[in-house]
Formats: sequence, C-alpha cells, structure tokens
Amino acid sequence: MSNLDREAVPSLCGGRGFVVAEPVRELLSPRHVKLGESTEVRRLLPNLGRRMVGAWCFVDHYGPDDIADEPGMQVPPHPHMGLQTVSWLHEGEVLHRDSTGSLQTIRPRQLGLMTSGRAISHSEESPRSHARFLHGAQLWVALPDAHRHTDPRFEFHADLPVVTAPGLAATLLLGSLDGTSSPGTTYTPIVGADLTLTGGTDVRLPLERDFEYAVLSMAGEAHVDGVPLVPGSMLYLGCGRAELPLRADSDASLMLLGGEPFEEELIMFWNWIGRSQDEIVQARQDWTEGVRFGEVKGYEGAPLPAPELPPVPLKPRGRMR
Repeated sequence: MSNLDREAVPSLCGGRGFVVAEPVRELLSPRHVKLGESTEVRRLLPNLGRRMVGAWCFVDHYGPDDIADEPGMQVPPHPHMGLQTVSWLHEGEVLHRDSTGSLQTIRPRQLGLMTSGRAISHSEESPRSHARFLHGAQLWVALPDAHRHTDPRFEFHADLPVVTAPGLAATLLLGSLDGTSSPGTTYTPIVGADLTLTGGTDVRLPLERDFEYAVLSMAGEAHVDGVPLVPGSMLYLGCGRAELPLRADSDASLMLLGGEPFEEELIMFWNWIGRSQDEIVQARQDWTEGVRFGEVKGYEGAPLPAPELPPVPLKPRGRMR
C-alpha cells in the first residue's frame, strides 16, 4: 500500500536514542488519511509521539468499510525501496500486482509479504466483484543496511502457524512467538501476530525482554496490561517485558508488533526508505523517468506521480518524539 499523502514529509527514524528500556503504557492516537477515493485509513506509525516499534515503521488500520456499492481499495502502481510491506486482512479481498510479475488475491488472515529491496513497484485493488466489507491493516518493515539492496520478491502464505491458550488464538505473521515461527522471510529479530480473544479471556502472553512492543486494536475492546483499547488505537509498551496481560470481556482482535529496537538511522520519504538525501533524490528521479522500479502489468490506470521533495535537506537521524 502506498502513502498517498501529496504533502509528503520526511520521517526521520531509527536509532536507539529514544527507545524506552522499561515497560510503559503509551497510547498513540491515529491520524486520518484518505487512501484513494473511497478508503480512509487510521495511521498509527509514523506517529508524532513514536516513529518505530522494532523494525516496524508504518502502520495503517482501515475499516470495516461497507464497499458494496463502492470500488473499494484502488491504489495505482507506485514504487518502494528499502522495506517490506505486510498486507493483512480481517474482511474482504485485495488483488496484488507487482513489477516482478506477481498476481495474487489476498484474503483474510493470509500473508502477503513484499520485499522491495533495491526497487519494486506494485498496485493494490479490490476485485471488481468483492465482498461487502473491507477491513485490515497495512504495515511496513524497515530493511537493515545489509539487506536493503536485495532482489525484490513477493511471498504469499495462505496457511500460518497459530499459538493457542485458553480463549486466545495468535496467528503468526512474522518472526517467532512462544517457540513457534512464521514462514515469512525476516531480516531483523521481529514479531507480528494477530490475536483473537473470546469473551471472558484473561491470559498472559509470553514476550522477549529485549524486544520493544506495541499492540494495535483491530476490533472489539480488550484490556492490554490494564489499558482499555478501542479499534484503531495503538498502545506502545516499551521493552523489558517477559509477558503481557490480556483481558477481553467480549470478543476482540488485536495485533502484536515487536522486535529488537532498530539501531540504524534512516529517512522515510513517501514510499521509500533510504539513508541519505541523494538516495531519495535518485529514487524520485528514477520513478519519474520510468526506470529501475519496473512495470506493473495489467492495472487499468496510470502510475502515481511522486510528490515534490521538501525545500530543506533530508538528513538521517535517530528516533524523534
């Protein structure tokens, strides 16, 4: 999914300067962003108060939207570099196309994982004949320097491992949780899990003390370490936790995001992650001139134009609040 904000500004991310090395409860409020003509998303990362959680650097939550008489998600071809995109649905379908030739319909609780590496372009759209409701999350993972120029690729995993406890089912998108590992390719110590809680659940989820974590509420209301979360909100939890108390009086869904704090400093501008002004300038020039990022075949419509660069130099910095 693209950042469609035509007034794009650089996000200065990474570095451990603002990593909270102890458990906290920091509630993040979303920013509402229009995505195409009919979809509005709630953007949780990057956030004014928190830029990254581990290598997770971008989180959009959308829906449930009634798109029975609407085109639904319509994101034209656009470029990415230096990151992975994670497509995750609770309701609906999204058709993914990319410049490696991938064509895949992604359905609820199936993992669409695109590694942009040095350069890729893709589009995302609701099929012409689609379900009434669309509900999901789109997430990005920053690639470390050693792997950010890797070959682009797309992975699709229809069957993912599930960790269970009384009243809890945790579907593992990326990384490992409680001794179980996802088949999705990762490049940093990370975890992403979809948590389904039935009403009356009171459970403790095992965590890694060296990871920092956040929890995104997808549906229903649950208490995370005693803090009530409503859909579309995110709770940053810091580091130093061996377990996480979860309680739900009625059915609820959450997403657990975590990982080792990302040490590298980076720049995120539009749909690119780089380390210098020159890299971003070159990426914009290449996309504008139609080179390097390839062609998305089969999409009916023009690619997205890149926004103008800001008048001030882009500089990589550490985490900013």
